[in-house]
Amino acid sequence: MTTSKKRYLKLTLIFVGAVLFWTIGTGFYRDLAAKSEETYKGLKIFSDVIELIEKNYVDPVDTKDLIQKAIQGMVSSLDPHSSFLPPEAFKELQVDTRGEFGGIGIVITMKEGALTVISPIEGTPAFKAGIQASDIIIKVDGELTKDMALWEAVKKMRGPKGTEVIITVVREGANDPMDFKLVRDIIPIESVKSAMLQPGYGYVWITNFRDNTTEDLVTMLTKLESSETPLKGLVLDLRDNPGGLLNESVEIADLFLNEGAIVSIKGRDPADSKIFKAKINNAPRDYPMVVLINGGSASASEIVAGALQDHKRALLIGTTTFGKGSVQTVESLPDGYGIKFTIARYYTPSGRSIQAQGIIPDIEVKPRKKGEDEEEIRILKEKDLKNHLEAEPDKPAEPIDKKDKKKSGSRRRPESRLGALDVEVLKSDYQVSRALEILLSYEIFKKKLG
Repeated sequence: MTTSKKRYLKLTLIFVGAVLFWTIGTGFYRDLAAKSEETYKGLKIFSDVIELIEKNYVDPVDTKDLIQKAIQGMVSSLDPHSSFLPPEAFKELQVDTRGEFGGIGIVITMKEGALTVISPIEGTPAFKAGIQASDIIIKVDGELTKDMALWEAVKKMRGPKGTEVIITVVREGANDPMDFKLVRDIIPIESVKSAMLQPGYGYVWITNFRDNTTEDLVTMLTKLESSETPLKGLVLDLRDNPGGLLNESVEIADLFLNEGAIVSIKGRDPADSKIFKAKINNAPRDYPMVVLINGGSASASEIVAGALQDHKRALLIGTTTFGKGSVQTVESLPDGYGIKFTIARYYTPSGRSIQAQGIIPDIEVKPRKKGEDEEEIRILKEKDLKNHLEAEPDKPAEPIDKKDKKKSGSRRRPESRLGALDVEVLKSDYQVSRALEILLSYEIFKKKLG
C-alpha cells in the first residue's frame, strides 16, 4: 500500500485506546458538506448540540474536549481495533513493536466497558504475580478504570523499572477484588526461544511478532538444524501469541513454504487489497512440523498457522484460535497524532476468513498435565468483543466449532519456563508431549513403509 503518509501495518491484541484529535476545521467541514447533504445535516446537528451545551450547560465546558470525546465515541463504535491516537498513545503503539519498555507485562482490551486482561506475558511481573486471562482491572493505583481510555490505562501501568504499581482486579469465582502490588520491570522484546526436545526433534516458541522476530527465528532454526543429529521434526509453539506485525508473520510462514499464497488481504479500497506469496527458500526446510495453537493465538499467529495448515505443511494441534482476522493501519498525523483503523480482512490461502471464528486445529488437544483431566479455561475471544467485524461483509458469522462455548483451552505454563527453556518441563506440557509423539510416530511409519 502506497501513501504519502507513513503507515504501519499492525495486527495485535494489544488494543491501545485513544483520546481524540480535533480534525473538524472549517475547510474539512466545507469539503464534507459539498460531498454529501446527509453529512452536512449531521454536522449541522452536531454543531447545534455543541453550541447549546457551550451556552447552557450547568458548568463551563471545554469545547475541544467535547469534540474529542464525540469523535472518540464515533471511531470506537466501528470495531474494537479502530481509534484516534493522541501523541502519548501513538508513542505507546510504536513502543509495542520496537524497543523495550518498563511495565508489568499484560495484554489488555476493553470488553463491555471493562478493562480486561487477554493474557499475562510470559516471565513478566504480572505473570509471576498470578494475573490471569479474563481478570477485570477495576483500579490502577487506586484510580478507577471505568471511563478510562485504553491508552491511559497502558500509560499508568507502564513506568521506570523498579517502581511500584498496584492494580485491583475482579476475578470470576473470587468473592472480593484482589490487589496486586507489582514492581515494574523491563519488558523484553525477545520473541523467540528454542530447545532440542530430544536428538533430531526441535522446539521453537514464538511469543509475538516484532521487528526482529524472523531474524531471531532463522538464528534459532540454524542452530537446531546444525546439531549433530539431523533435524527430523519441529514443534512450532504459537499458543498465547497475541500477534504483532503483518510482515513478520508473512516472512515466518515463508521460511517453511516455497510457493503459493501465504495470506490475502481484501479491503473496500483496491489499494488495501493484496496477496502475499511465498518465495523459494535458499535453505530448504522439508522436515515435518507440528504447530501448537490455542484461544490465545491471534492475528499474526493465525496467519502463520492458517498458511501452514492450508498448504498441508504442518499439522495443527491444540484448541481453536482467537479469531482476529482484520487488518489495521496506523496513519501519522501532524503534531504527533495518529489514527488506527481497520482497512481490510485477511484470508488464508484457501480463501477462509477466520474473523470472529478462528482456526480449528487438525487434532483437538486440550491442555493438562500428564495423568490429569483436560482443563477447560474460559478465555476471551474476538467474537466476545463489542462491535467486532463479521467474517464476511453483510454476512452473519456461522459457528464453525460446535464444541466452542466461550471456553477454550489455554495452558498454564510452569514458572520454570520463565528463563531458558527446560526440556524436562517442556515434556511435562501435555500438548508439547503429544506434538513430539506425533513427530516420532511419523518417523516410525515412514521407516515401516520403506
